[in-house]
Amino acid sequence: MEIKINEQGETVTVSFIGRFDTSSYMDVTKEIEPLLEKADKTIILDCKELAYISSSGLRTFLSLRKASQAKKGKVIVKDMNDTIRSVFMMTGFLNLFDIE
Repeated sequence: MEIKINEQGETVTVSFIGRFDTSSYMDVTKEIEPLLEKADKTIILDCKELAYISSSGLRTFLSLRKASQAKKGKVIVKDMNDTIRSVFMMTGFLNLFDIE
């Protein structure tokens, strides 16, 4: 799993590349943790190259959403493939996030 974080002004884009599963959870969480302090910004979770997401990955997305809500920020999930969209649909996450 690879993560790219790009900050421009009031927007932070996080690009996920590969499989976000239990084995990558700890590494991804460490990389994303600093974003919790920037949750007052717009955080874009770019899933264009995300091949798979487990419940651990969903938990990370939810943590960012909660931090963002508390700080009046916004989280947008964009460019989901059909597999990721299906997981979001089955878990009710489509209703929790702004989807582009």
